[in-house]
Parts: sequence; structure tokens; C-alpha cells
Amino acid sequence: MKSFIVSLALVFIANFSLLAQISSIQVEVVGQGDPVLLLPGFTCPGEVWSETVEKISQNHECHLVSYAGFGNVPAIDSSWLQTVKKDIDQYIQENKFLKLSIVGHSMGGTLALWLASEKQFDIKKLLIVDALPCMGAMMIPNYSSDKISYNTEYNNNLLKMSDEEFRGMAMNFAVFMSKSTSKHQQIVDWMMKADRKTYVYGYTDLLKLDLREDIKNIESQVVILAAANPSKSMVEGVYNNQFAALKSKEIIYIENSAHFIMFDQFETYMNELKQLLN
Repeated sequence: MKSFIVSLALVFIANFSLLAQISSIQVEVVGQGDPVLLLPGFTCPGEVWSETVEKISQNHECHLVSYAGFGNVPAIDSSWLQTVKKDIDQYIQENKFLKLSIVGHSMGGTLALWLASEKQFDIKKLLIVDALPCMGAMMIPNYSSDKISYNTEYNNNLLKMSDEEFRGMAMNFAVFMSKSTSKHQQIVDWMMKADRKTYVYGYTDLLKLDLREDIKNIESQVVILAAANPSKSMVEGVYNNQFAALKSKEIIYIENSAHFIMFDQFETYMNELKQLLN
């Protein structure tokens, strides 16, 4: 087994001057075998996949991605989501992956769909864990990407929150997003460690992203795990609508689980993952 950290840095030089240095992802590589790229959700570092890696790293080379501004990865100044996506592209290209599988939770699942829809790489399989091609459309009535602004009262209030206020909000989110009480504090800690500007403006980046039409280009095998929370009947319409353009997919609704399916129903999640990978 090998474990090492790869930091991806892109340096653009013009006229012998350093214009920008971007290091928006950090990747830990564990195990050996067929490559699996593991993309976490918003505010979560690659550590969120620890239990998954324990189960699959004997037969798979696991690439655990962490994003700028989360975990121990330094924040970047601007264009957060676009830069993260570009650097993941670069990482895949440099490693020359063949028959790559991608596992993505939440935002990581959206990124996985984005990567596969562009058909640049040999992406064989996707496991999408409680994620959508357009999160904003689920949350915002009469959604229009162009109308979503970075300079809003909501965003400004988040930036002004004290740590105590932010911690209270984070705990409310943790309770809502996972039924596993033992995981709540870890989720809160990850949120508290997040760079505040990345949290605010990076999430706005995500709300503006709309891949509902783009996913029609995906040719990879796609399995989608959807938390049936509060009930399957309440989420089924959302998933069918958002993934309508994806020609070939399997949507599996996971009972008794909130957003963090890999925490709340680990055995069910692992069974689906192993079946897909094997």
C-alpha cells in the first residue's frame, strides 16, 4: 500500500513574469489496482472517504481529492469552482488514467457528472452519491443561473457571522444532513475549518452551475444513490426531472438515510459501490 500527497500547481508565465500560481486541489493516493477518483462534497476533505478506502484499496488505487479552502488545502482568490474543475482535469490528464471510475458525493457528484459530460477522458463508471446536475434549481424557485448574484444580503450575513453563530448553523446542517449522530461533530468541524470566503462564494459558484442538458453527452455507466429523505415519493420527482437528459442511468433510493449516505447506510452504499466497481 502506498500513501502520499500530490499537490497540483499550475503556473502560467508570460514575458518572464509569474502571472498566477494556482493550487486548488490536493490528492492523497492509497492502494493499488484500477484507479478510482473520490470527490467529496462541499466543505469536506478527502478524509470523508476513509471508510470507503479501507474497503476497496486492496484492489483499487484510490485518489482522494480535497479542494482549496477546505481541510488543510490553502484557499485561492477567485473562480473557485472553475479552477477546481480545471485542476482535476489536469490531474486526470497527467496521470493518463484508463477506465477511470469516479465516486462523488454531493458537489463531488456534480463534478463527476461535469467531467464525464465533456468526454475528454476515459471515464468508465460513475457512482453519484446524493447529488444533482443543478443544485440551484432544486433550491431556488424560477431558477436562472444568470440571476444568481455573489453580492447578496444572505452572502454578506454569512461573511459577518461570528464563529459561535456559524458553529450553531453548522450543527443544524449536520443534524439535517446525517442521521448518524456520531458523525455530526466531524461534519461541524469540517465546516468550521472551511475558509469563510470559499464557503460563501464557492457555494454560489455551485448554485450557478447547471449541467441538466450537458449530461446527455455522458457515455459512462452511471449509478445514482439518492437519499429517500424524508421519503422516496418526495425526492423521486426531483431526480427524474434533473436526470431526464441522461440516457442511461440507474437511480437507487436509499431508505433511512439523509444526505451523507456513506455515513448513514454504509453497508448498502458499499454493496452498490463494490458491485459497480467489480
